Amino acid sequence: MQFWQILIDGFAISALYALGATGFTLIFGVSGVLNLSHGAIMVAAAVAAWAVAGELHVGAYVAALAGVLVGIVLAFATYFITVRPIQRSNRIAEAEKEIFILTATLLWGIIIQELVAYLFTNNAKTVLPIVQGVVTVLGVRTPANEFFTAVVCWLAIGLLWLLVNRTRRGKAVLAASMNPRGVTLLGIELSSIYLTVWAVYGLLAGIAGVLLGMFLGVSSYSVGPLTASAFSIVVLGGLGSVSGSLIAAYVVGYLETLTAYLISPAYRTIPALLLLVVVMYVRPQGLFGRR
Repeated sequence: MQFWQILIDGFAISALYALGATGFTLIFGVSGVLNLSHGAIMVAAAVAAWAVAGELHVGAYVAALAGVLVGIVLAFATYFITVRPIQRSNRIAEAEKEIFILTATLLWGIIIQELVAYLFTNNAKTVLPIVQGVVTVLGVRTPANEFFTAVVCWLAIGLLWLLVNRTRRGKAVLAASMNPRGVTLLGIELSSIYLTVWAVYGLLAGIAGVLLGMFLGVSSYSVGPLTASAFSIVVLGGLGSVSGSLIAAYVVGYLETLTAYLISPAYRTIPALLLLVVVMYVRPQGLFGRR
C-alpha cells in the first residue's frame, strides 16, 4: 500500500517541480539568469491566494487567479528591480554581472520571504483547493486535488511547448536561447524577448506556487527548500535544458517523497542535494546541459 502511495504522491510533487523548474530553466536558457528568488515568488503566490480567499471570502478559482497574478507581478519586479539594472550597468564588468545578479536575486528573495513572514506570520498556510473530495486509486485513498495538480502542471507544460514551437514569438524565444546576437540581426529586440520570458516564468511560478499551497501548504520557511530543489533540478538536468529539467524533476521529486515516507519529512531535500554533488563531479554539465 505504501508503495502505491509513494508512487502517486511522488508523481504529483514531481509534476509541480517540473512546472516550476521549467520556468527557472527558461529564464537561464534565454537570459543566463539563475533566479534565486524563485522559491520566494512561489511562496508569495500561494500565500496571496490563501489571503485573498480568507480576507475577501471569494471562491477557490478567484483566489487561485489572484495568486498567479502575484507571481507574474513579482517576476516582473524581480526583472526590473534586480536583473535589468545590473545587466545595463556600465559600472560593473561583464564578467562580474552574473555573480552580481545571483546575489541580487538571492537578497530579493530574502526580502520577499521576510515580508511574507511579517505580514502573514511564519505559520503554514493551505490554499483552498479547487477540486474537493477523495478518490481511491490502486487501493489508496488520495485527495482528488492531487490528481488535479498533476493534470494542470502537465497541461501548462504542454501549452508552453506549443507556445515555443508553434508561435512566432515562441520561436523567437527559442532562437534567443541559442543565439541572442543572431536574433538581434533579424530585427528583434532582445528586451522584448526578455519581457516575454519573464512573463511566462511568472505565470509558471505563480501556478506552481498556488498548486503547491493546495497540495502541501507553504510558509515563509518553504522558500529555501523550494529554491534548493529548483536549483538541484536545473543543474541535474543541465542548465538551459528544459527536457533535462523535466526528467530531473521526477528524479528529485521521487527522491524527496521516498525520504519523507521512509525516513523523515525534515530530511527530504538532503538526498537530492547529495545526488547533485555527485553529478557535479561526474558530469558537471548535467544530463542534457549545453553549458
